[in-house]
Amino acid sequence: MVEEPGRRELLVSKGWVRTVALVVLFGFFVMGLLAYRTYAGQPPIPERVVDPQGRTVYTGEDVTAGQQVFLKNGLMEYGSIFGHGAYLGPDFTADYLRRSALSVRESYEGEGSDRAAARTVRDFKKNRYDSETKTLVLTTPQALAFGKLREHYGNVFAEPTTRNGLRPKAITNPDKIRQLTAYFGWSAWAASATRPGHDYSYTNNWPPEPLVANEPTADVVVWSVLSLIALLGGIGLLFAAFGRWNFLGWRGREQATLSFRSPGDVALTPAQRACAWFFLVMAALFLIQTLVGPLRSTTVRTSRAFLV
Repeated sequence: MVEEPGRRELLVSKGWVRTVALVVLFGFFVMGLLAYRTYAGQPPIPERVVDPQGRTVYTGEDVTAGQQVFLKNGLMEYGSIFGHGAYLGPDFTADYLRRSALSVRESYEGEGSDRAAARTVRDFKKNRYDSETKTLVLTTPQALAFGKLREHYGNVFAEPTTRNGLRPKAITNPDKIRQLTAYFGWSAWAASATRPGHDYSYTNNWPPEPLVANEPTADVVVWSVLSLIALLGGIGLLFAAFGRWNFLGWRGREQATLSFRSPGDVALTPAQRACAWFFLVMAALFLIQTLVGPLRSTTVRTSRAFLV
């Protein structure tokens, strides 16, 4: 009776495999927890955004529809929102924030540059969202800036050439342009308005914009640097320990030593011998095909000449 060969031992120990599995599970648990906290603390989408006279500038439905326009047209592969996306085009949150801040500041220029700058910061930093009525009130200059930027983005996305890096006439529907501008405007509000109970915005003052005193918080800088150091440093220490020591028992067996033999010492296997016949037959068929082609062409020309 022939005994079945045993299963080949792993290069790493089972304990190491279990450790990796636990790390992966723990990592996904942390990611799930952070995702839950992100959605729980996300900025609200107002049902109505109005000017001081109560006239509707845009609605929450416009913001949601604008997000769909953004995604359906693949703008995430062109620009970004809140810094997330591609880098071929602008970050539309930062773009709207800067352009609207310039427009608001221009509206206050009659009051002097310093006072205009202070009022611009106050307009963007003050959170005028009412959670009970779910209404956001913009200042008059902010509402006027929305109209100007709607016209600006209409020209950008309706450009008949590829000058802006987009397909010609990418978006020409006025309603979609208004919805897209509403989406950009809402993201700029979330990035600049102070989160209730804190001294920073819903996005930790990201993206930064000096015109509205948007400066990244210390937590953003510190944790970003620490996460990068932990990632690169942890990987480096892991590889160093794995290559230097075996005190954790993560090596099941030592890797076999490579050895080289001269071609004359290596015998051909049955499969290699069968491949030799295969290539011989394929070469013969290819030769026949090559010869039949010109012969067929000559026969056809001869037949045509005979018919003529």
